[in-house]
Amino acid sequence: MRVRFGPRAAAALPLLLIAASCVPPAAPVSAEPAAAADVPASAPQPATEVPMTYGTFLLFGKPQQGGILTGQAPRGAQQVTFNGLAVPLAADGQFLIAFDRDAPATAQLVAIFADGRRIEHPIAVAAGSWRIEHINAPWRGGAASDAEFARRRPGELAQIVEARRVDHDVDGWRQSFRWPATGRLSGFFGSQRVYQGKPGAYHSGTDIAVPAGTPFYAPADGVVVLAAATPFTLEGNLLMIDHGMGLNSAFLHCQHLEVKVGDRVVQGQRLGTTGSTGRATGPHLHWGLKWRDARLDPGTLAGPMPR
Repeated sequence: MRVRFGPRAAAALPLLLIAASCVPPAAPVSAEPAAAADVPASAPQPATEVPMTYGTFLLFGKPQQGGILTGQAPRGAQQVTFNGLAVPLAADGQFLIAFDRDAPATAQLVAIFADGRRIEHPIAVAAGSWRIEHINAPWRGGAASDAEFARRRPGELAQIVEARRVDHDVDGWRQSFRWPATGRLSGFFGSQRVYQGKPGAYHSGTDIAVPAGTPFYAPADGVVVLAAATPFTLEGNLLMIDHGMGLNSAFLHCQHLEVKVGDRVVQGQRLGTTGSTGRATGPHLHWGLKWRDARLDPGTLAGPMPR
C-alpha cells in the first residue's frame, strides 16, 4: 500500500521509520503566557535530524522538546496512544503528536489492535537549549495594578481554555506551515522571561518584530476559536485558530483583527494587523502553537524565516 502524506510531512521533514524490532532510546499553565518584543538575539540553530529505525509506525519530524511529529499508524491498528492517552486517527490512519518545551527524555507510542495485540515503542526526545531574556515591561501587562490584574485574569484564562476545548474537523495540521509575517526574530520559544526584575513564565512562542499595522496571515487552514473583543491584560488583542487534531495557533498583541469566531480561514488569508497591545515593549507579532497541553516551537513547523 502506498502511503500519502500531506505536503509538510512529505516535503519539509525527514522520515523516521519505526521498525518491529525496537532499539533502546538514546538519552537525549494552560493558557498562553504573553510575550514582549525586541529582545536582540540570534535565532537558535535547529538540531541535526538523523533517520532512526524502530518498526511499523511511519513518523515524520524530529522528536525534540517543543517539536512535532506526524505519522501513519500500523496497518490494522484500532487505536494509537501517546504517553497513555488516545491519539485521534484520521480516516487514512494519519495522526499527530508533539512534545512540550519541558517534555521528558522519553515518550511512549503504542498501537493497539482488535485482537488485543500491542506494538509499543519508546521515542527518545532531544533536549532543547533555552536562553534568558530580560524584558522592560511590567509583569502584570496592561492591568493598571496587581489588584486589577487579579480581577481580570481568571476570566481571560477561562476564555482561552474554552477556545481550546473543541477540536474542529479541519486538516490544517497536514499542511506545510508558513510564517504569518516576515521580519526579524526578536524573542525565542522556550526562553525564560524576567519582567523588570520579576521572573515570569518561559516564552511560549516566537516574536516577529514588524511595524505596527503590518498585516499577518494564516499559517495553515483552520477555524477561528477566539477573537478578543477587548484587549487581554497580557496577550492584548488575541486571536486563536484551531488547525485540527488538537493543534492550534495563537497570535498576540494584535492592533486589529479581521476575522471572527467561527470563521473558517485558509492558509495565506489575511487575519489582521500587528501591534503592541497587552504586555509588549514595542510592535511585534507573537505566534504561539499548542498541541493539547504541549507548547510548541513554531520554527519546527514553519522552518527558517524567509529573507
